[in-house]
Amino acid sequence: MERIRKGDEVIVIAGRSKGQRGHVLRVLKDGRLLVENVNMVMRHQKPDPQAQKTGGIIEREAPIQVSNVMLYNPATDEGDRVGFKFLEDGRKVRFFRSTGEVVDI
Repeated sequence: MERIRKGDEVIVIAGRSKGQRGHVLRVLKDGRLLVENVNMVMRHQKPDPQAQKTGGIIEREAPIQVSNVMLYNPATDEGDRVGFKFLEDGRKVRFFRSTGEVVDI
């Protein structure tokens, strides 16, 4: 079970996008994430008439290391560490370390 999953709201704690928040769009296998409107880069794209793509300079998200983000805790309005615990019914869930509040419901 991963600490950060697709759809989670995270806050960047290191790098040029430090302090920005966004939702995780994709989790890559090599320990990197694509986060919505974070770590934006300019990409020079060639036109592809078969795929109906126009050429030019486009802006898109670049992957960011999972170690450079923290799960956003709305109760404290900042990033928070994540732990794991088992509930009474046997499910394994994530929880915020500072408040003890369960993330997965």
